[in-house]
Amino acid sequence: MTSSASAVGSGTVTLPSLTVAIAGGTGFVGGAIARELVVRGHRVVVLTHRKRPGDSSSMLEYRQADVTRPESLAAALAGVDALAISLAFRNSPIEAPRRGQTFERVDADGTVALVAAARVAGVGRLVYMSGAGAAPDAPRHWFRAKWRAEEAVRASGIPYTIFRPSWIYGPGDRSLNRFLGFARWLPFVPQIGNGRQLVAPVFVDDIGRLVADALETPAATGATLEVGGPETLTMDAVVREALRIQGRRRLILHAPVGLMRLLTRPLTLLPSPPMTPDAIDFVVQSAQVDTGLLTAALPRRLRPLAEGLSSYLGPTGQGSPG
Repeated sequence: MTSSASAVGSGTVTLPSLTVAIAGGTGFVGGAIARELVVRGHRVVVLTHRKRPGDSSSMLEYRQADVTRPESLAAALAGVDALAISLAFRNSPIEAPRRGQTFERVDADGTVALVAAARVAGVGRLVYMSGAGAAPDAPRHWFRAKWRAEEAVRASGIPYTIFRPSWIYGPGDRSLNRFLGFARWLPFVPQIGNGRQLVAPVFVDDIGRLVADALETPAATGATLEVGGPETLTMDAVVREALRIQGRRRLILHAPVGLMRLLTRPLTLLPSPPMTPDAIDFVVQSAQVDTGLLTAALPRRLRPLAEGLSSYLGPTGQGSPG
């Protein structure tokens, strides 16, 4: 067994390396978790429903698993010390019920199946990526699905940490970068809603670091932690900051939510709709958080928006959409 160094808090602690499985490890957030764990010397097992022949190495292994087929999961978790769950269905948050791509089927049922398999496999630690707003009586079904997943984690009998992030951004995200792409060839950036919804933007690499911290820090065990960056901003302010860093001047053109819901309603009849009314409600929701418990358990500096955006949208950054 090798060792890894953790720099959480005031000192650096040398800890045994872990074998950590990541459900959703090929996705936006899961990929950031995987990268950070490998950097720290942990062995990562990426659970994926697609075969990845030839991609495995001594530190990174791909195993085929499908959360909609629970019988495939226990074997995929063999020899795993910890499991990080960061599930997202294809084109999330645009649900496609006829293809089983829904919050209930993937986030809720998928997490329940993973937790049951983790118990069978003897996994010793869980980390679950939930969302700000998860609650049993939440007005939106995606938050109720997240709550059901949280409850499965809490009832598992396995030591756990639950994260409830606000709005996550970074290279490869499907929200900010999608809208900024329009600025390459339009004199405006389209925005659904009035742009006044409040978010606490958190850089995806910081999420990866926090998950790794949680696996290495006893104070995070049994905690449910809301996560957000150091600023609470309107979505318009986020877009303007991104445009400034790109050196572009564009108007933000707002489309009324009611009109967009009406226009996208017929699309729900398609097997894989490009947009739905529920997805519109998802993207215009506010996501404010209280990070007091997070700071106490995992005292890490989180990057301000301008710093995070500059790392990939600025002149020396990587992964700019244009």
